[in-house]
Amino acid sequence: MDEFRIVDKLQRIDEDIKRNELKYHSKRVLVSKEFTFDAAHHLHNYEGKCKNLHGHTYRAILGISGYTDERGLVIDFSDIKEIWKQKIEIDLDHRYLNETLPSMNTTAENIVVWIYEKLSQALLQLQEANDLRVEFVRLYETPTSYAEVRREWMNLE
Repeated sequence: MDEFRIVDKLQRIDEDIKRNELKYHSKRVLVSKEFTFDAAHHLHNYEGKCKNLHGHTYRAILGISGYTDERGLVIDFSDIKEIWKQKIEIDLDHRYLNETLPSMNTTAENIVVWIYEKLSQALLQLQEANDLRVEFVRLYETPTSYAEVRREWMNLE
């Protein structure tokens, strides 16, 4: 096992590493970020417990792909967080989903497509040169149950 050590010298841009070395490759890479939100809903035309008003702690996983920029980044994780906060979460977190989402049955299958569409619209507005695209969105309604949509399925429609 290697011994613990502190670096001798902190690397500095334009001295120890050149700016043109920051981008290591020109491959498409997927980055992913997870979010949670709490919301209430009920299902229409459904005979089971979920016909009654109830809530979940949802977990959403967003997968975005693109090409790295001159710094070696596809998209900054903080930019994904801002999109989530400003464009998506405002209609979900601590909300009654039947009221805040478009007219739909608030199933995980419907909500995950809505999240995909909102995220896709937000990435188009970024106007990045990295060819950003949503690859998938996975929405956990419970710790063991989720719905997922993928880019290739959405592009078939």
